[in-house]
Amino acid sequence: MVLKLVFACWDYDRTKAIEDGRVRVEGIDLTFINYRVEETFFRQLRFQEFDISELSLSSYVMTLNEEIPKFIALPVFPSRFFRHQSIYINLNANIKKPQDLKGRKIGIPEYQMTAAVWQRGIMEEEYGVPIESVEFFTGAIEPTENERLSKIPHVLPPGIKVTPIRKGQNLSQMLAEGEIDAIFSATKPSSMNTSTNVGYLFPNFKEVEADYYQRSKIFPIMHVVVLKRSVYDTNPWVAKALTKAFAKSLEMAYEPLEERAALRYMLPWLESHVEETKGLMGGDARWWKDGFEVNKHVLDKFLHYHFRQGLSNRRFEPKELFAPSTLENFVV
Repeated sequence: MVLKLVFACWDYDRTKAIEDGRVRVEGIDLTFINYRVEETFFRQLRFQEFDISELSLSSYVMTLNEEIPKFIALPVFPSRFFRHQSIYINLNANIKKPQDLKGRKIGIPEYQMTAAVWQRGIMEEEYGVPIESVEFFTGAIEPTENERLSKIPHVLPPGIKVTPIRKGQNLSQMLAEGEIDAIFSATKPSSMNTSTNVGYLFPNFKEVEADYYQRSKIFPIMHVVVLKRSVYDTNPWVAKALTKAFAKSLEMAYEPLEERAALRYMLPWLESHVEETKGLMGGDARWWKDGFEVNKHVLDKFLHYHFRQGLSNRRFEPKELFAPSTLENFVV
């Protein structure tokens, strides 16, 4: 009997072959629902609507704090992002270097969001800006009638200062008007395009991020694919079947990047960009990699930050995040 399951995920190039049916999951009739990540996260964390979904790595780790966790993950990472480029500052706040963030007011949509975990961790470890040395303000990036609340309630340890912004306020406008000094985010605030007061903390972010990768070999993981525990407990075989399918889909995503007869993407210098990326990321032709062992050091660093920032009840080990069958392979 074929198992019918629903998978909610954005239509990334690395999942496209699963979405369009070129890759089929063994034993599963999979319905792919294409939602923006914010909607998928909200509906999955609040209501557990989908059998399988991409999920914020931070939010997923927080669910492991529960006595009976709702999800179990696969070592599949549909979103990765260097986040130095996603730190924005008020250009009149006399912030000339990262260390100048000490004592400042920093906006973040949600304290627990994955991008901010990486950004706070990197600011502390690489630039000496402890999380206790700043004040965070949480809320919507852009104007909205609805208040933005954390998708997972949590309590922070003493010394970490987090204040929700008032209804009607938004972080983008607050940054432009100088009510806050910086924003740590995943999305770019609209004031970057509308206000001369707003700019990047790292104007040369490409060079900074390449140097960070070359020193650390960390390409930060943002999202992970999760299964509902109820699905996994009843059908544990689906974890390996899905992991194999995602591996095929990821490999197929490289093919159009290498095509030269006609451009598959609207980037006139695609080949140059691909070669540059290979060079900056160690010369590897496969710079975006799923799997456990090759990403263990990335996960370990994230889990260190997550615990340090008061979001984990204990310091999890990377292997605790995943279905055990996805961490090993058979050998003939």
